[in-house]
Amino acid sequence: MSLSTTSPSALKAILWAGFVAGTLDALAAVVVLGKMKAIPVFKYIASGFFGREAFTGGIDMVGYGVLFHYLIALAFTLVYFFIFPYLPFLRKEKIASGLLYGICVWVIMNFVVLPLSNVPPTPFTWQNVLVGILLLMFLVGLPISWIIHRYYRLNRGSFVRPFRF
Repeated sequence: MSLSTTSPSALKAILWAGFVAGTLDALAAVVVLGKMKAIPVFKYIASGFFGREAFTGGIDMVGYGVLFHYLIALAFTLVYFFIFPYLPFLRKEKIASGLLYGICVWVIMNFVVLPLSNVPPTPFTWQNVLVGILLLMFLVGLPISWIIHRYYRLNRGSFVRPFRF
């Protein structure tokens, strides 16, 4: 098995897509959910690991929240990067696949990641569901799709699968 995605350009594309998606999502979380207050947003994210003590912590908890937020964005970017060559739909439908990936991210976050974490439960409302899905579609799914699609188009010519078995 050979891994042909270790070139600096692959790493650059992955890091860039994760950074862009993570930054856009963080800004949306601060503006829409945090009502322009970043500290509570990032303490909430840190509470996924540290539990309620994250809310009483200081700037260190904000730092952990930022770190965890970008690690999650990077993880979703890596998944998209590695499945991209195997799913023709992703290659053919850049916009639609990005929007659908945003929905997948919302589903995974809300039905897998958050329930397994220590974050306090939030009240369910259809408005929160709709806003969350739309934000992830346009601010996470689309940028990841766009950047990874561009990487494969520019650096691979044809879409080469990163793993050969």
